[in-house]
Amino acid sequence: MRTVSTDRESKLWGRRIEKVLPSLEGLQKLTAKRKIRLYQGFDPTGYRLHLGHTVGLRKLMEFADLGHEVIFLFGTGTVLVGDPSQRQKARQLITQEEIERNIKDWKKQVEPIVNFSKVSIRKNGDWLNELKLKDIIEIASKISAIQLFKREMFQRRIEAGDTVWYHETLYPLLQAYDSVVMDVDLEIGGTDQEFNMLVGRELMRKMKGKEKYVLTTPMILGTDGKQMSKTSGNCIWLDDTPEDMYGKLMRLPDTELPSYLTNLTDIPVSEIALLLKDPLSSKKRLALEVTGQFHGISIAKKAQANFEKTVQGREMPEDVTEMTVSQDNMSLMDICKQANLGVSHAQIKRTILQGGVEWNGKRIINPNQSLHIKRGDVLKFGKRQYRKVILK
Repeated sequence: MRTVSTDRESKLWGRRIEKVLPSLEGLQKLTAKRKIRLYQGFDPTGYRLHLGHTVGLRKLMEFADLGHEVIFLFGTGTVLVGDPSQRQKARQLITQEEIERNIKDWKKQVEPIVNFSKVSIRKNGDWLNELKLKDIIEIASKISAIQLFKREMFQRRIEAGDTVWYHETLYPLLQAYDSVVMDVDLEIGGTDQEFNMLVGRELMRKMKGKEKYVLTTPMILGTDGKQMSKTSGNCIWLDDTPEDMYGKLMRLPDTELPSYLTNLTDIPVSEIALLLKDPLSSKKRLALEVTGQFHGISIAKKAQANFEKTVQGREMPEDVTEMTVSQDNMSLMDICKQANLGVSHAQIKRTILQGGVEWNGKRIINPNQSLHIKRGDVLKFGKRQYRKVILK
């Protein structure tokens, strides 16, 4: 039993950590003395999560598996303000109905890697929405306004002539107050949350005279080696089909393999070093491991077989998704829009122009080209998506 605990402790400090403030040694000493209370906050601003979100979740579960008190905090209060981190424009306000729907979808997507019996869930709207003016003044009096306006993203906006709205400056204060209310020892978040978490550390010290540690987790990049972004189409979503998830992981740049293998799997670090000597084998192992986490290993193996047949072997899959159209003449662009490909119109057009779309085996690079449609025609989009036509 001690060996299992030792292995878990080794994993806890050995990976998925970018930085610990004020010091890793101090946090290690604290956890050696007693169980701690820690949390990560999640603003339910969207219903789709990508693999980048899971790095922090896996770190939280490592603490939970060792018996520490882990809190998943949904920002039902802070989401009304909108986190300005990494944003060039103010976030659009969100309705209460959207918040609740996003939380429901969020929990469903992370169930494969989160044991909810080992964590507690709280919502900061329970206390933030009850704050009175005197409470907000008291909180704000602890943090320098100059410190808030020195934020890099605020400075970029000011230099570009854009507006920094006053309510956005409240966000780090409200997030900081979460730590005080829950009386935590540690807050976890991505590197983009370091500023907000450090404000919480300062507020905890001034309001409670208590040390709060901050742990940042690494940010993984998208399938093109750039920051994950919904608009760029480089995200690997948790609700992707097994085939899409496997295929996207196989398209990763080789440079991202060490980060993905270290942060998204539990493959021993020593084994990862050996795997990286063969990038193709590394990608197959990564794709199988990650797809297996969210869809089950047997389904992941089927996705692997499908990839090897359709992409590596350049064969059409046996079970092709059917699409129904009502006209016998349409532009390629309109056909793709009706094919439910799971990508934006802009990405469809870009893929066509780049030669990534075939109609009955013939590559077409004109989105507006008119096509005569008959039953059984086959659309191939990208390397893996096929659609077979059924006329109404």
